[in-house]
Amino acid sequence: MSDENGTPGTSAGSRDTSTGAASTPAGRSGSPAGTGPRPEPLRFFGTTWVDHDPGLRGYAARRIAVAVGSLAAAVVSCLVLRFAYDGIAIADLGSFVTLLVVVMFAVCTALAFRHTWEGFTKRPDPDRQASLRGLLAVGFVGSLLAYFFRSLTEAPGERLHREEYDTAREQYERRSTRRTGNPSKKRRRN
Repeated sequence: MSDENGTPGTSAGSRDTSTGAASTPAGRSGSPAGTGPRPEPLRFFGTTWVDHDPGLRGYAARRIAVAVGSLAAAVVSCLVLRFAYDGIAIADLGSFVTLLVVVMFAVCTALAFRHTWEGFTKRPDPDRQASLRGLLAVGFVGSLLAYFFRSLTEAPGERLHREEYDTAREQYERRSTRRTGNPSKKRRRN
């Protein structure tokens, strides 16, 4: 979080790459544009999640695109895994190896789904994330399915980002209302 405005340091002053607009919504909670904390852009959504921007490139259209895209990618990925399974069957490596590969992909997919799903509600630990990188790569279908199911209800990660953004807004408003008036005109107590 930035000390100046209470937002994550990486998103302060960032731009929404999908629209090119500044990432601060105007008129949010009664503050003028450009003051206070800025919302952190979400992957594929930018900052459209803040006010659920309407329009052709708005929030609803992006949610539909993410849902369709992640489901299509999961289907294509399953077809690729099917070709890999056929390759193992053609190689005739034995039933034990075939069973081992199928169980490995099933377990990694389930773990990747759970890890990705939990990442939408709380920030993942960077060290744990790094140690699970291989498992998440093997279970990529689970991550795609988690994106699909979450995008049916909200932008993936929206709830977490909204809680952080609202908390930062409240803290900023408390700090800014406390500092009203000219401090040099204060009466000194003796």
